[in-house]
Amino acid sequence: MSSASDLKSLRAACKSGAFASVYYFHGDDDYVKEEEVRRVIEAAVDPATRDFNFETLRGADQTAESLGSLLGTPPMMADRRVIVLRDPGALKKDARAALDRYLKNPASDVLLLLVSPSGSKADKALLNATDSIEFAPLTGERIPRWITYYVEHDLGTSITEGAVKLLQEAAGTELAQLRIELDKLVSYTGGAHINEASVEAVVGVRPGETMGDFLDAVAARDAAKAVAMIPTILQQPKSNAVTTIMALTAQTLIVGWAQAAIERGTPASRLSREVFDVMKQSGSLFTGRAWGEFASTCIRAAEVWSARAVDEALARLLEADAALKDTRLSSDEQFLANLVLGVCGVSPRRRAA
Repeated sequence: MSSASDLKSLRAACKSGAFASVYYFHGDDDYVKEEEVRRVIEAAVDPATRDFNFETLRGADQTAESLGSLLGTPPMMADRRVIVLRDPGALKKDARAALDRYLKNPASDVLLLLVSPSGSKADKALLNATDSIEFAPLTGERIPRWITYYVEHDLGTSITEGAVKLLQEAAGTELAQLRIELDKLVSYTGGAHINEASVEAVVGVRPGETMGDFLDAVAARDAAKAVAMIPTILQQPKSNAVTTIMALTAQTLIVGWAQAAIERGTPASRLSREVFDVMKQSGSLFTGRAWGEFASTCIRAAEVWSARAVDEALARLLEADAALKDTRLSSDEQFLANLVLGVCGVSPRRRAA
């Protein structure tokens, strides 16, 4: 039985070449999972003998004979063979039995990588018989660390904390989109240090005009400031009415939760930790920015928002979500402006007056 591995030890193995015999990749973050598959292949396969010593298989296509033969084939003119078996859960009964027999005594000169797709339930037998790594979707709390790691280890440069924050607020939390923007940034700087000015030039967003700044204005119930920022927000990557409503809804829900916690007498020293716990439990909460900034804004807003104001704002957001399905809507800009006015407790008529 192997102990559970993790990304840190896997990346160390990629550098040293001292891999375990069998890895089991599972979890719902296919993006990071595939990045690590690529990293392992690049580190473990000799390009000169790749045609002889590398195989990619699909579980549903394997028989006991074909799988057993491939696992039993020694490397040719290299120290190891690498076999990537995708979707091991799709193996037929006889092929799975062959795999289970192999896992009891895996070959020392074969690196077997079992890769389950997102949505697959973790296989307990494989967890116990392999070095397993779970690829859970990165939360907003971990995104800044991923950005820094990717810049330093994959791009070979550095990035300021302010640039990380600005980029995440502009590009969101989708890793594929963040990677595209980071690759553009390193090309723009020529591999030099990435700062806020670089992000402003490449991504087209400036401090004070990010999704986080917009959410701060709504949290402060400053409707005029928030409405004025909408055109700029909608020009940013992956930003539209849907993502904006998602971020506003997440913020309003957490403000309401924090407001209720304060009324229950939760001390300020504990409130921040409890807010983070709620965010972690939510799983796919879309905050529109780094979790630290999001949590701080929600806690500040909880001091000034009433329970009734939260309920009314959530009702407006629910109506807006339903209205997005109506193709007869006006522009996203006008739609969001009316929504923000309602969430902040300002009617369009009062604004016009």
